Amino acid sequence: MVAQNQELDAVQWVKTRSSLDPNQSTFLTWTGKIYAFIPGEKRKLLFKMLGVSVSRCIPTEEGSWDFTSRELTYYLNPENDEILRKWENPWTGQIVPVIHVANNPVQGHFQGKFPAQIEGDTTTFVFDIFPTYPNPLAEDANFAEYSPYPTYQAAELFKLSVPTADLFNSDLLSVSELKLSWDRIGQWLPWMKMSDRPGNLIYSAFGSKVKGLTDLPQLLQDEINTRVPLYKQAPKAFIEGEDMTSWLYFQKHFQSYLAGEIFPLPAVSDE
Repeated sequence: MVAQNQELDAVQWVKTRSSLDPNQSTFLTWTGKIYAFIPGEKRKLLFKMLGVSVSRCIPTEEGSWDFTSRELTYYLNPENDEILRKWENPWTGQIVPVIHVANNPVQGHFQGKFPAQIEGDTTTFVFDIFPTYPNPLAEDANFAEYSPYPTYQAAELFKLSVPTADLFNSDLLSVSELKLSWDRIGQWLPWMKMSDRPGNLIYSAFGSKVKGLTDLPQLLQDEINTRVPLYKQAPKAFIEGEDMTSWLYFQKHFQSYLAGEIFPLPAVSDE
């Protein structure tokens, strides 16, 4: 069967990515691997990863929603799947603290049309995103060993597949099933302390939508319940200001990093 390219309404994308119920937090989780990709060198598996996004969509007017979410991603030891707290840089020999992803918030606005490929019972949304903007760490000499390049640049390649019937079932506020594919090409993370060494990180991950916190992998449940209960639910309202990123988080918590604290730093519930 040949896939048909169609433009779907924002309401169908909201059902896919989150939920039409503004009182409901929606969980996506993913797992995968992160490789070093250096010119002239063989690929090197650095980390496994395990992550979660907890999101909410809030209607603002007819056909328009505010999207608000929080994200966690843990870097795991590829040999035993345990959370890495320290990492020995294989190129420099230095041992550095690991700063796991704790981005709060990650937000957007959903309205208009969203391109999708409909192939019978399955519909797939495809997004190829290439963020490029000034590196917020580049101007500060304190970060020269961590992230000296003037421009942040990455590629994020998403594919989200859902049952076609769910999108057009007005009784459903959220799709019953979602399969996620996510690939990323990114620069060295600041905490890796790679300075201006050439190369990139290659992320390869897949995931799904789950019904709630108790359906997440046990590692994520344990971390959320004990260290970062803030991530039990999405923000209750759209938060003004810029999205949190790994680069801004590193900048904000640089002193904690230098002190060797355990990341992500504790984040209590906002209830």
